[in-house]
Amino acid sequence: MRSFLFVPGDSTKKLEKSLGSGADALVLDLEDSVAADAKAAARSTVVGFLKQARKQSARPKLYVRVNALDTGLLDGDLDAVLEGAPDGIMLPKCGSGADATLLDAKLAAREAIAGLPDGSTKLFVLATETAASIFQLGTYRGATRRLTALAWAGEDLSAAVNAETNRGTDGRCTSPYQVVRALGLFAAIAAEVLPVDTVYPNFRNLDGLRIECEEARRDGFMAKMAIHPAQVPVINAVFTPSTEAVASAKEIVAAFKNNPGAGVVALNGEMLDRPHLIKAERLLAQARAAGLA
Repeated sequence: MRSFLFVPGDSTKKLEKSLGSGADALVLDLEDSVAADAKAAARSTVVGFLKQARKQSARPKLYVRVNALDTGLLDGDLDAVLEGAPDGIMLPKCGSGADATLLDAKLAAREAIAGLPDGSTKLFVLATETAASIFQLGTYRGATRRLTALAWAGEDLSAAVNAETNRGTDGRCTSPYQVVRALGLFAAIAAEVLPVDTVYPNFRNLDGLRIECEEARRDGFMAKMAIHPAQVPVINAVFTPSTEAVASAKEIVAAFKNNPGAGVVALNGEMLDRPHLIKAERLLAQARAAGLA
């Protein structure tokens, strides 16, 4: 998956329109985009949308962003939305791998009640939204087999630390958030899950979005979150491997396959070792997810 589009869970119109956005995954939001007095109604709206959308043969993955563990709303969210059998749950303000493990247990019980296969509901964590969570980024590896994606996020974090902004006048993240971005990337790779870059808040500046996507791809991110449908085509284009990159990756994989047990192989005048193979295999997995290989 390359793109995760947030959609307010209390808007039937926006939910229905989002199915044509081209996003690989929709994140049906019960948290920040829904007012406190509208959350109960939003649960019902999201469940109805899930039931209808799941009937479509060609559809994006359907995730639900629930409310955080400490809000008192999470259990009610899960009780409601598991009835609609979402593909996954996004947990905001996740503090550590222990939080992910706790959510795993909550999901297992509700899957049993709903008659869903155990482990069928995947987990996507927003892992950097509090200051304390930064120091727990190494705890996600092995926390739960449900975990498939981890994103860093700076909007809530900047509020938590009373920062004036998390981006400079050029639109780029300021230095504290560059550190968090890098740690989030390493945390996802260490946990062997999809590393997802944060949102680009200026949805009208598609050139700035493209630059940020290209930098994220360069550094190792494989997907990005979006807050507006207009951002999705840019994100998908940047995070779709080029035909040249796919061809090169196939060559590298074939070279190692033809030399089983070799730690280093020669290809096109270069000496390649195991990290090159790992990188090539990941690129091909990304290409297959995009329907290219």
